[in-house]
Amino acid sequence: MVTALYRRYRPETFAELIGQSQVTDPLRTALRTDRVNHAYLFSGPRGCGKTTSARILARCLNCAKGPTDTPCGECPSCVELGRDGGGSLDVVEIDAASHNGVDDARDLRERAIFAPARDRFKIFILDEAHMVTPQGFNALLKIVEEPPEHVKFIFATTEPEKVIGTIRSRTHHYPFRLVPPAQMLEYLQQLCESEGVTVAAGVLPLVVRAGGGSVRDTLSLLDQLIAGSEGDTVDYERAVSSSATRTERCSTMWCWLSAPATRRRRSAPSTVSSRRARIPAVSSRTSSSAFVTSSSSRRRGERGQRPPRRPRRAAGVLPRAGRPLRRSGALPRRGCGQRRTHGDDRRDVPPAAPRAHDRARARPLERRL
Repeated sequence: MVTALYRRYRPETFAELIGQSQVTDPLRTALRTDRVNHAYLFSGPRGCGKTTSARILARCLNCAKGPTDTPCGECPSCVELGRDGGGSLDVVEIDAASHNGVDDARDLRERAIFAPARDRFKIFILDEAHMVTPQGFNALLKIVEEPPEHVKFIFATTEPEKVIGTIRSRTHHYPFRLVPPAQMLEYLQQLCESEGVTVAAGVLPLVVRAGGGSVRDTLSLLDQLIAGSEGDTVDYERAVSSSATRTERCSTMWCWLSAPATRRRRSAPSTVSSRRARIPAVSSRTSSSAFVTSSSSRRRGERGQRPPRRPRRAAGVLPRAGRPLRRSGALPRRGCGQRRTHGDDRRDVPPAAPRAHDRARARPLERRL
């Protein structure tokens, strides 16, 4: 039985984590200067190192020579939290997808009161934190805001907007991002050399593109190609038939996000442009006259389009000064002493002096009388 590549090569220090310098550098500085916060929020796409960084941070905090930015890897805590370790008693990983209620939050608060069994801190890692219900988050507010000195919280999520604001405001938020193609390609070349696998030209760029910037997805694809290849050589034909069209849409989005801002505006894909996404697909039989090309043609009513109507005035609303009254019965005529309401204050509006068009309008009525 062979262990998956992403488990065999899971980073054990912040120096081994690739493509996340915006997260690792501030965390290592905080560890060196002893300015570690009591709660952290790690967010980003799947497979980019959120849970791995949470474990590395736990190793750094509970290392026998720490807190340090580089774990020793020899003490019991570092060994238990390593690749082949079984986990530490003082580092609790909770799957928030199945422990997301008020009862689970109450149980966590009761466990956080007790001191660590052996290490320096008791660390709670809540993976998939966006699955916690609002009631569960509210039950955690007090313990997250004012935890005991020996307690640290690390929330990991792919959807930080679903974490309520009162929790986010009590944490240090570090957003992770997808790994750029150049760093991913270099990392895969080093990994293939370590595994003793010969890869044909063009295979690794194809795997990098299909992985979409996620390290775990990329390593899973490479592991699949290695497992399905004869001997220690991965052929290009086998790679094309296995993974070339697997995640084409995801790779298109990832390439667009990896491009500079100037290129993004010029070559935005249809999955990114919300305006294009709202336009329905048109068959070849559909007449081109069914669409309006611009706002000016919409106003002129070109190509058989009806110009937009002006919004009607609501019934009972007095017209603006200097505008003639409508003949509709929805609005009372001037000079009839209509009532106007201002909240609870009601008063009679004095009759206005009749105008020429009002006198002309009243003549037929006088003849009937």
